[in-house]
Amino acid sequence: MLKRDDLGFPTFWPLQLVGWCCYCGLVFVSILPSLKQPGLLRGSSVFILSMFMASCLLRPVCRSLISRSFSWIALEMRALAWSLVAGAITAYIAELLAFGIRPLDWADWLVTFTQAIFTLFLWCSLYFSIKLWRQSAREKERLLRAESEVRDARLNALRYQLNPHFLFNSLNAVSTLVLEGNAPAATRMLAQIGEFLRTILDREAMLETPLAQEIAFTEQYLAVEQTRLGGRLQIDVSISPETLGALVPSMLLQPLVENAVRHGVAPLVEGGTIRIQTRLHAGQLQISIQNSATSRAGAEPANKAAHGIGLTNTEERLKTLYGTDYKFALQYESAGGCEVIVELPFRKTKQQRELAACAR
Repeated sequence: MLKRDDLGFPTFWPLQLVGWCCYCGLVFVSILPSLKQPGLLRGSSVFILSMFMASCLLRPVCRSLISRSFSWIALEMRALAWSLVAGAITAYIAELLAFGIRPLDWADWLVTFTQAIFTLFLWCSLYFSIKLWRQSAREKERLLRAESEVRDARLNALRYQLNPHFLFNSLNAVSTLVLEGNAPAATRMLAQIGEFLRTILDREAMLETPLAQEIAFTEQYLAVEQTRLGGRLQIDVSISPETLGALVPSMLLQPLVENAVRHGVAPLVEGGTIRIQTRLHAGQLQISIQNSATSRAGAEPANKAAHGIGLTNTEERLKTLYGTDYKFALQYESAGGCEVIVELPFRKTKQQRELAACAR
């Protein structure tokens, strides 16, 4: 097993040894037909060993060239120059070790010199290629990590924006109940707000949660609103069981439901109904949140600012998290009422995937 670095690439020495062993095998296979020729095996072995040592000595030179950020052509020209120098020395040493001290046979030396230049130049080029590839991979990994950190920071900032917004509205509602002399309802609502905020604090680090948890979280919020509005707020929840394990952005439903209650139900004397539905369609998770407003309270707002922080914030988070692979739409009925439709890629939690695999 080759030793690998933090990105999973094999380190230099394992690659060096494996590469030269393969080269050695190729050389020995090529000389098999002429193996009976005197001194051929010894000469080939000495040549390979000399080339291995030369490549080890060229390594710091190549590392130095890489660190100077030369262009590829400049790197190759310098590699060729160093290969000429190293090849000449290596060819001389190989001849000396193979045949001992004797008058230099220039014809043999020239053949060995040519082979050495070609092999060392290829080695340098391969070294540059691997190094630049690893540098590129590291840079890409760094950029992806930086983009992920920026994305997470943006998503968390958008989530933090929702918390004081909800708290302000809730405390304002408690204040109204106190002024109306409805102390039991105000006390109950404060307890519900405390439980709701405790859930928020427990989920701060999560960018995505299972839909089942998001539904339970939203029901906590609706319990607060039902205490405030009483019988004026009716709730109709229809959740497809196969969607409960789907991953959705944390705090996706609550601001949308809050917007529906605030603009579609609370302004009406007779109140209204909030409907929450989920289903799977063509591999997409579809979520629908609808209010049943029958007056101008549910009519289409004249400007985007009237949508409130909830819708704007949610759309920004969806865009940050999914890019273009999502749908976020508002539909207004002529008779009143508004429906928010969200479509997301259907992805299950790891636990849900394991359970599904075991069930097969």
